[in-house]
Amino acid sequence: MTENHPDDVAAVQRCQESFGRIKTELSKVIVGQDEVIEQVMVTIISRGHALLEGVPGLAKTLLVSSLAKAMHMSFHRIQFTPDLMPSDVTGTELIQEDPETGERGYKFLPGPIFANLLLADEINRTPPKTQAAMLEAMQERQVSAGGSQHKLPAPFFVLATQNPLEQEGTYPLPEAQLDRFLLYIKVNYPTGAEEWEIARRVTTGQMGEIEPCITGDEIIALQQLVTRVPVSDQVLGYAWALVRASRPGTSEAPDFVNQWVNWGAGPRGVLTLVTAAKARAILHGRFHAAASDVQAVATPALRHRLAGNYTAQANNVDSEQLIKMLMEAVPADRQYEQPAA
Repeated sequence: MTENHPDDVAAVQRCQESFGRIKTELSKVIVGQDEVIEQVMVTIISRGHALLEGVPGLAKTLLVSSLAKAMHMSFHRIQFTPDLMPSDVTGTELIQEDPETGERGYKFLPGPIFANLLLADEINRTPPKTQAAMLEAMQERQVSAGGSQHKLPAPFFVLATQNPLEQEGTYPLPEAQLDRFLLYIKVNYPTGAEEWEIARRVTTGQMGEIEPCITGDEIIALQQLVTRVPVSDQVLGYAWALVRASRPGTSEAPDFVNQWVNWGAGPRGVLTLVTAAKARAILHGRFHAAASDVQAVATPALRHRLAGNYTAQANNVDSEQLIKMLMEAVPADRQYEQPAA
């Protein structure tokens, strides 16, 4: 492993300090949700997108809008509905007349997707055509209209939400589209003490004002820093082994995977585990990823990349339980090395 460059060590320290400031600012309006905040930050500095799922009223929208304020970046929210058209998201071309020459021409009017941080609220309530248009922009970071490409601003990331309730009339994201999200984050109910504090703050008007504490350029620098974080063969091998073991019908698959898993994670699963582990490491002030980082991000990284079969559903075994069993079956301290070609 190469020796750490002093500039990178200093950058990691600044990253940890920035993360601390962001958490301090968010704590003015968000009570608890430390794990969710960390996973969202991992997504952002990994240059990815995240899907947040939780019942109504858990402050998902407030979290995202507050994060945009703390990062001093442009923010747009799209409320997805069954009648939303792709052009309502990406933008459209309008015919305009030049006041000087009188000539008519097309001018692109950017849609709300042109922002640093986009909140795609209840993404599963819009038809597949609109979902696909937005996900294409997420992947390519550009919008095509009238034969021209329009670059999205940098940094750019999407935090999409979906409501696990009221599934009638929704359009669940296909697995291939779910795979475009780096992390699938579950937002759970607050603890008793947290809910007490939420009620006290909101009903007495004691909500703070978010102050910007990091810029878009600094986020881009952190994204570049993540790519330079070294990963040992041992950590890479552990992430690789977890993904390989998740695929039924392979020699690496444990018995429970063959029994309960319909399909496992693809190659993007390994990339996500390694990249997210590196991002988590620098958030915690370390310029190297460890197996513990892989374990910490494994559930949000894999819960949408492996699916249980009917037998698993009949036994009430969900993807989170399968991931837990997977980590028990694949030891982190086993000696890993690059396989022969």
